[in-house]
Amino acid sequence: MVKKLNELREWMDMQGAEVAFLTDPENIAYLTGYHSDPHERVLGLALFSEHDPFLFTPALEVEDARGSSFNYDVYGYQDTENPFEIIAREIKNRVASPTRIAIEKSHMSVDRFEQFSGHFKATSYLSIENKLQMLRLIKTPEELSILKEAALLADEAVKIGIAEIAEGKTETEIVAKIEYEMKKKGISKMSFETMVLTGANGALPHGTPGATKVKKGDLVLFDLGVVHKGYSSDTTRTVAFGEISDEQKRIYETVLEAQLAAIDQVKAGVPAKEIDLAARNVIRKAGYGDYFPHRLGHGLGASVHEFPSITETNEMPLAENMVFTIEPGIYVPGIAGVRIEDDIVVTSEGYEILTEFTKDLLSV
Repeated sequence: MVKKLNELREWMDMQGAEVAFLTDPENIAYLTGYHSDPHERVLGLALFSEHDPFLFTPALEVEDARGSSFNYDVYGYQDTENPFEIIAREIKNRVASPTRIAIEKSHMSVDRFEQFSGHFKATSYLSIENKLQMLRLIKTPEELSILKEAALLADEAVKIGIAEIAEGKTETEIVAKIEYEMKKKGISKMSFETMVLTGANGALPHGTPGATKVKKGDLVLFDLGVVHKGYSSDTTRTVAFGEISDEQKRIYETVLEAQLAAIDQVKAGVPAKEIDLAARNVIRKAGYGDYFPHRLGHGLGASVHEFPSITETNEMPLAENMVFTIEPGIYVPGIAGVRIEDDIVVTSEGYEILTEFTKDLLSV
């Protein structure tokens, strides 16, 4: 934590910012080790170029925050108090008249910015998002170890879901079983709403599980992940329930070929676009280019969707210890939806696949 905070302090010095005020709970958790969902209340982390930071929480969270790994001042506010008056007071106690403040411009609402900035006259504001993205981009050995554990837990969740497939069982029933069993294993939170999509619903890349029942001849798509020790996993597997058509098999084989082609390109220094194009070109060549409507993948870490986006236009070179997903898909309405997704880390020698569940076409 101290190393990350010091790196931000150095960046602030270079930018001429005496103060930074962060409001995104995920970035706050990343920097402090304190995880909170403040709902409609205000959560903030104040950083200073020449002073120790402080954490600001709703009053009902103060004791939890003080008991966390954050070893600096923690302040709170009652629901009847104006939080920005307290925040401004504590900032001014350290920097009387800041001239430049860094904030998360894409996270702080206009209303909250107006309340915050109203306390600081003749102050300019700069965005800190890009620095935070780059700070989180390269994972430490400890982070990689946790991400591996999270990936294996996601594999276990897929295994539970596949075992639950049965004629007439609904998507939501299977979701419920997965999440129940994962909670029994100590997982209190999934990375996102678990997706189990069957039949025609599988052709909806971001479909919502519902009352649709599994039937013979369906492909069943699982997209899920867990939050483990503050880090997320994200995996997708598609399996067959009974005998499927030749075209459904061809779609599956094409997606698998595309994913393997993309993974094979992963190496430090390779532009991100090259791995997207490796998969996309396989799918285009097979005649399904119009049915792959999304990016190949996204960064993964303390958030399930992190920087960078793995797209066919992203020139950013891959770097050792970056972690991201590779998840090509083909979605043909009325025929099939197939996606295969793994969590990948760039290594000194190429790559490591964190998720391990088989990608052979399973028929259950």
